[in-house]
Amino acid sequence: MNSFISPIEIEQLLSRNASANPDVVVLGMPHLCMTGLSETWLLKECGHRHWGLLAAAAGRAVPDFRDPSGEPIYAAFLAVSLRNARLDAAREHDALTFSSRLARNARTQFTSLHRMAIRGHAIGEVAMTSAFVRRAQRGTNHTIARVDVPGLQAVESDPRALAFAAEMAALRANDWSERLGMARSDAAALDRFTIDPCPSQDFNGADFLYFASFQAFVDRAEWSYFRSGAPFPTTRRRDIVYRGNVDPGERVVASLMQCRRDGGELAHWYRLEREQDGLAIADAFTLRGLPTRA
Repeated sequence: MNSFISPIEIEQLLSRNASANPDVVVLGMPHLCMTGLSETWLLKECGHRHWGLLAAAAGRAVPDFRDPSGEPIYAAFLAVSLRNARLDAAREHDALTFSSRLARNARTQFTSLHRMAIRGHAIGEVAMTSAFVRRAQRGTNHTIARVDVPGLQAVESDPRALAFAAEMAALRANDWSERLGMARSDAAALDRFTIDPCPSQDFNGADFLYFASFQAFVDRAEWSYFRSGAPFPTTRRRDIVYRGNVDPGERVVASLMQCRRDGGELAHWYRLEREQDGLAIADAFTLRGLPTRA
C-alpha cells in the first residue's frame, strides 16, 4: 500500500471534519534543507498538529491532559509514515498547505492523516498513530502505561486510519516477511552506527527522546554508510514503528538490517536499539530516490 487514501477519498474525508480546514505555512530556512522540505521539520509539525487535533476533539484550548492524580498524560507515537513524498518540490517562499483529520482506532489510540500540497500539487501524505500514556515510574523513560482520556468519545473511526494502524501494528509485532522490496532476515546487521543523543537537541519538553529524532538518527547512520554512493538522496517513503525510549545519557545504536539499491532507488531497514541492553526502540523502513548523475 503506497498511499493511505486516494485523492477523491482524501477530499471526501477532509470535507467531513471542520478541523481539516487548510493551514498554510510560508516556507523559509527553518522549514527547508539541502534537498527541499525538511523531513524532520515536517514530522515535528505534523506531530504538533496531531496533538492540537486531540486537544480540539476534547474541547480544550491546549493539549494539557492529566490523570486523576494530576500527573501529565502524553500522546506517544506508535507509528509514523510518510508516503508519496515529493519533498524536493519545496522551495523558499512556497506556501505549504496542510489538510488534517483525526480518527479513533481504539480506546486509547488515535490516528491523524495529513496531506501536504504546494501550488495545488500534492507533495506527500503523513499518517501518525498515537496512544495516550503516562510514565509508570517517575524519572525514567523505560516504562510507560497506557491510559484512557475522557471527553474524546465523539471522535469517529475511519477505515483507512484503521487499516494503517493494523499495518503498522503488524510491523511492531514483527509479523511481516517483505517491506519495500527487502526480505525480513535474522542475519547479522550490515553496519552499526552509535549515536549519543543530546538533551538540548534530541529530547522534547516532556523529557522523552523526541519521535522526530529517531528519523534524524537514521539519516545520520545512512549518511555515514552510504555517502560515497548516494549523495543527497530524497525521501519517497518512510515507515517508522516505535517500541521504546531512552533516558538522557543513554546511547542509541542504529543497525542496518537490510538494504537494496536498484532502479534509481535506495531502500533500507534500520533498527534503533538502546546500547546498554540491546532493547529495540524503533524500526525504520525508508525508500529514497537517488539523484541523477550528469
